[in-house]
Amino acid sequence: MKYSLFINREIPDEGIKLLKKDKRINVEIFEQDKKIPRFTLLKRVKGKDILLSILTDKIDKEVFDAAGPQLKMVANYAVGFDNIDLVEAKKRNIIVTNAPNPLISESVAEHTIAFMFALAHRIVEGDAFTRAGKYHAWGPQLLLGTDLYEKTIGIVGTGAIGSAVVRRMHDGFNTKIVYHDVKRNKELEAQTGAIYKTLPQLLKMSDFVSLHVPLLPSTRHLISTKELALMKKTAFIINTARGPILDEKALLKALNKKQIAGAGLDVYECEPLIDCDPNDHLELRLMDNVIMTPHTASATLETRQAMSRVVAENILAFVKGETPPNKI
Repeated sequence: MKYSLFINREIPDEGIKLLKKDKRINVEIFEQDKKIPRFTLLKRVKGKDILLSILTDKIDKEVFDAAGPQLKMVANYAVGFDNIDLVEAKKRNIIVTNAPNPLISESVAEHTIAFMFALAHRIVEGDAFTRAGKYHAWGPQLLLGTDLYEKTIGIVGTGAIGSAVVRRMHDGFNTKIVYHDVKRNKELEAQTGAIYKTLPQLLKMSDFVSLHVPLLPSTRHLISTKELALMKKTAFIINTARGPILDEKALLKALNKKQIAGAGLDVYECEPLIDCDPNDHLELRLMDNVIMTPHTASATLETRQAMSRVVAENILAFVKGETPPNKI
């Protein structure tokens, strides 16, 4: 049987090469290196057996209807899958897979810790200050930051990424680590001495709060006005998970009122918009104590190629009549 596969944005080449080698698969890729317009996606999926999607596209009933009843698989090029309507997929017996890989956890953990150091030592502010020609002499109080040494790191969610952050901070720095999750992680406690706390306890005592939970109905706006009010005025919050976990309006207000010291953000509530409300005058982009990256925490060559291989292996298993290794 010949399978028709549509890829809605080109992914790194290792996975593409694997897919094109298999004579059972006819590979079609959206030609432009940009997000595919919705109307184009609906047109291009028509008659396809497999869709290789990325997390920026909503794969829902409308897409399934446009594709037709022969669509049997959606292979998501991401660890998360909140962009896919799993209930509707199940109704139609469409297999859905994701693309986890150990390297993803390592890359995002490194990015998270980079946020911690950049915020604490005001690296981005210092860079802008120097480039603007404002550096005229060394000063005892010039751009004073803070140390991570002996600080308390609060990790919300101890899955693969959260645990990777805990291990690095335990092994490399003299920090106290507290964590919160839906259940205790006894193995992590034994390995690193991390201490379980309720979410309010963690927020009150942490100097850095880092979010590592999936986006679920129960985690949407997990951190909002009430939670931010519990944090120290000297504390920083970091989000490399999913934007809606952190209530962006509440964050803007907390930063404007100086309730917390700053934030490191790789994801956004209304992504790719940085502020959900375009008329909001408290723009995150205008705040010196906010460091922002464009959803690139896992953007290393090694990690993205590994994800490419994983998504290809899921598709190849399917066309062989096997259960894909990362079936959701």
